[in-house]
Amino acid sequence: MTVSKAASTAVRPRAVPVVPAVGPGAPGRDEPLPRVRFAYDPQTWKEIVHLLTNLPLSVVGFVYVMTVLFTGATLTLTVVGLPLLALGLLGARLMGRFERGRARMLLAVRVDEPSPLPLRRAGNVFQGMWLVLKDPVAWRTVLYDFIRLPWGILTFAVTMVSLFVLWPVLPFLARGLTNADRAMVRALLCPSDELERRIAELESDRGIVVDTAAADLRRIERDLHDGAQARLVNLAMGLGLAKEKLLEDPDAASVMVEEAHGEVKLALQELRDLARGIHPAVLTDRGLDAALSSVASRCTVPVQVTAELPARPAPAIEGIAYFTVSELLQNVSKHSGARSASVDVWRVENRLLIQVSDDGRGGARLDGGSGMRGLADRLGAVDGLFIVDSPVGGPTTVTAELPWRDRTEPTGQAGPAEQAE
Repeated sequence: MTVSKAASTAVRPRAVPVVPAVGPGAPGRDEPLPRVRFAYDPQTWKEIVHLLTNLPLSVVGFVYVMTVLFTGATLTLTVVGLPLLALGLLGARLMGRFERGRARMLLAVRVDEPSPLPLRRAGNVFQGMWLVLKDPVAWRTVLYDFIRLPWGILTFAVTMVSLFVLWPVLPFLARGLTNADRAMVRALLCPSDELERRIAELESDRGIVVDTAAADLRRIERDLHDGAQARLVNLAMGLGLAKEKLLEDPDAASVMVEEAHGEVKLALQELRDLARGIHPAVLTDRGLDAALSSVASRCTVPVQVTAELPARPAPAIEGIAYFTVSELLQNVSKHSGARSASVDVWRVENRLLIQVSDDGRGGARLDGGSGMRGLADRLGAVDGLFIVDSPVGGPTTVTAELPWRDRTEPTGQAGPAEQAE
């Protein structure tokens, strides 16, 4: 057996020289020296810059508050006092915006901007001025600028001394002092998280309500134009032809009148269906239980309705509950392939709960194009909840929750068309 020289060399163990791990001139030591870097990390230097700029900015803020706002408050008994004070508060808002930006940049504090004042929606100059005068964001900024002067002097002095004398502990001092700055920013310059969240929700809900109302008006206009209005036009034309033939051909006129009578019945039925889509008479007269039973009778699958309500809710809540169940049962008829369904309505403390279930194929989603998203938005506009539990293969359970408000207005009476029936 012949082994090549290269192979024997590859498998032969080599002696590894032992060298010192450290020390200058050590053989085999070619690692580079550590790079030169600052002793403090970037965030520490940002905090030091923030502390050093506290003094000049606090002097500017204190002088602004004492000159503009104090002068305006002193002159409130004169004509120019309140406008000057309002302008000063608007300036304080701008200073607060600058301080929030400085805190975000140097202190890494997440500070949200408050909602702008709705000055354009103010009816006149006096209402806009009153809106500025009662602005809590501006007044908290005034308080922030007023109390910052002694703090700015203290932080500037401590930081300057520490830079030259106490530099080993400066990072710890900077972090402690800037934590106090962070607390003041969060307490006085941050808007109220709950209030801002609520304002944003109300603005979104208002847009949803406006869009829903506009869509309903377009639907009613389209249904009237394509349905009852077209039938009434045909009815007028038929009666006109019957009038012309009344003397010449009474039999033909009688047939036309009979056809016109049929058109009247169809037009009345379409108007009743349209009125039911706006607000059904049975809901107004007999309440949610009877109205839901009426909706369930029109579903293509058997539906069991259980409504356990000690009293009737407010008309608006009652109407939303009715149309929610109506839309869900339409989805059951069109998309679920179910053999049975159930509707349960009950009250728990100050909430009205609705649960619609079916044994269909499932797979319903809020973004599935079956109107679920619109129902969720409509319930959200009145502080309601909408939860869909629909695994693929079924069953599907949709739970809706509405705020309960007591009914204060009397029930209406049936219209002439319903009384005639």
